[in-house]
Amino acid sequence: MIEIPEAFVRTTVDREQDPGAAWIAELPRIVEELTETWDCRPDGPVTHGGVGLVVPVQRPSTGPAVLKVSFPHPGNVHEPDAFAAWQGCGAVHLYERDDARFAMLLERAHSTNLSEVPDTDELVTVAGRLNRRLAVPAPPGLPRLSDRAEEWEENLHHDADELSHTMSEATVAAALATVRELGRTQPETLVHGDLHARNILRADREPWLAVDPKGYAGDPAYDGGTLLKSRALHLIGEDDPRPAIRRILNVFADSAELDLDRVRRWAQFHAVTAAFWGRRHGFRVMRSGPELDRLTGFADRLAEFLTEQL
Repeated sequence: MIEIPEAFVRTTVDREQDPGAAWIAELPRIVEELTETWDCRPDGPVTHGGVGLVVPVQRPSTGPAVLKVSFPHPGNVHEPDAFAAWQGCGAVHLYERDDARFAMLLERAHSTNLSEVPDTDELVTVAGRLNRRLAVPAPPGLPRLSDRAEEWEENLHHDADELSHTMSEATVAAALATVRELGRTQPETLVHGDLHARNILRADREPWLAVDPKGYAGDPAYDGGTLLKSRALHLIGEDDPRPAIRRILNVFADSAELDLDRVRRWAQFHAVTAAFWGRRHGFRVMRSGPELDRLTGFADRLAEFLTEQL
């Protein structure tokens, strides 16, 4: 039987309560059955992400791989669909899937991720080029980002009325305009949905490969905002982060072969929604206290700056 990391047990049970505890109790049996079914043997320390357990394995037919089992949740449903559509082009290969148990056997990449690259231009260029390669026709059945537009609009109005913040009316209005003008009608293109540097891993088959997709149909420019949002902790300490913000958006748009204005608009939308989300829920890196206030304040300033660029 595998040993499940205590941190994964704790965060899963804290987040999911009794269903999480029940799933954790079944997890060793699930892993054992899947390794037998897929002709694998464990091959290294068990790791985890936010919602999934990752077991390094060896399989005679494919060599090094990882068995990933995620907590059953609607947000995890379409990850294998995205991998299947990409067929290893810019992302890890999908070898096997068991959708009923939210499990996949995937090509093994290294533990080094793109966030460890010190040169920001290189980091953003890699992410942009992967975004371009991953922008393939979306397979049938994926959730559409356009279907979220009504919810986005309602939440923006609700949060702007209820929450204390420093963003101007023009800034919130610009995010609402993006939802109405870009959000409701989007292309039928496969979008990773969470393409930040920690979800891009060093690999052997290619220098870098994407992991952990959400799997949406929509506008590839959407993930430019995802990438910029994930760089907030690196920008917050700069005396004047505006040149770095402009550079990130320009390099991403150029590398991804996307319209810069669309990338800016989605980035501004992400900044506004992040500012509100942080006030309601906190962020993974901090849930409360002065540091959370500092980060939500920076999100406000980021949103204001991006609004000026539109």
